Amino acid sequence: MKAVVLLSGGIDSPVAAYMMAKAGAEIIALHMDGTPYFESNVRVEKLVVRLMELTGQPIPLFTAPHGAANLSEIAKTRDSHIRCVLCKRFMMRTAEALAKQENCTAIIMGDSLGQVASQTLQNMKAEQQAISIPIVRPLVGLDKEQIIVIARDIGTFELSIGGAGPCGIVPAKPTTGAKLERILDAEGEMDVAAMIKSAMAGLRKS
Repeated sequence: MKAVVLLSGGIDSPVAAYMMAKAGAEIIALHMDGTPYFESNVRVEKLVVRLMELTGQPIPLFTAPHGAANLSEIAKTRDSHIRCVLCKRFMMRTAEALAKQENCTAIIMGDSLGQVASQTLQNMKAEQQAISIPIVRPLVGLDKEQIIVIARDIGTFELSIGGAGPCGIVPAKPTTGAKLERILDAEGEMDVAAMIKSAMAGLRKS
């Protein structure tokens, strides 16, 4: 299996990438640069180097302009409670576009069920509806402490802590039970295809 991993630079996604690589997956990393709404995680390149040491495989790193291409439009939505779900959907769409470009068959994510608002079961269902490619979530049944233990063991924890700052468009009360019709209504006011085209046009490889 060849897969795109959405690599935030936080604690979870490097562990997810490691677990799937050890299970035999060929990994391509995609980092979503949230500038100017949140800082791009400057530790991502070091994490990719560590993952290559751990897995023995070359891992190309792509960075997409998520802030400029997607968040600038998501910030305008009147239904602010669903912004985090919309953000995740556009991350997934960009990952799917990269997967098609690089002949990948899946997307790997570091989701852990219920850990944050966008990772409730109902929200994950609403997020996944945006794409047709399979999503692999190797950490879904683990809690944060279990993930941290693995991160420490493989040497990614210290590289991950203190990553990107808070996102500037996170609502005070993000929804934990997104209704698909609300999501589709909000996206109906956006040019979704143009936004993904913009994200892919700004893609850079390192």
